[in-house]
Amino acid sequence: MIITILIILAYLLGSIPTAVWYGKTFHKIDVREHGSGNAGATNTLRVLGNKAGFVVLFIDLLKGFLATSLSYFSDFEMGSQSYFNFQMALGITAVIGHVFPLFAGFKGGKGIATLLGMAIALNWQIALICIIAFVTIVWITKYISVGSMSAAILAALLSFFPYFYYNNVIANSFFCTIAILVVYTHRANIKRLKAGNENKFAFKK
Repeated sequence: MIITILIILAYLLGSIPTAVWYGKTFHKIDVREHGSGNAGATNTLRVLGNKAGFVVLFIDLLKGFLATSLSYFSDFEMGSQSYFNFQMALGITAVIGHVFPLFAGFKGGKGIATLLGMAIALNWQIALICIIAFVTIVWITKYISVGSMSAAILAALLSFFPYFYYNNVIANSFFCTIAILVVYTHRANIKRLKAGNENKFAFKK
């Protein structure tokens, strides 16, 4: 019963449509009707400015972290494979909630920030390396989409290193699946990159 309750809570946490609620509350705007139409931090920053973008980013990241951390209330033993598997299940459920939010007509964002929050809860070392890589790549290329996909692929590669999840098939499969999904959800961005009309990142005053 407790596992079912925690899964439901994780989905509800993920379903909090931060970008939509923030935009409607403070700017009387539904960000899904502007910019890329995505209910995420990047589009919020592009449409509503820096403050709005970073607030949405922080809360969406926090959603993933808190949802994954709900595992502390389970009856699985800390450090066991079952505990790790349940952490992943909670985090994935939160991401699903972000992409298909109950509180916003099941039309949400791509879940990158929520995924990052999940990654921090699962393994902060991998998350830190990927954050540094993301910032560096975006700084150089000015493309958030390139930074997001590169960071996800890097996380998958790092999971095979002995220091992290070497020979842990479940963990390796999870990070590889996430990388594939991130690339898939950015397929429209990839087309724009090939066409040379992808939006470049720039701070909006």
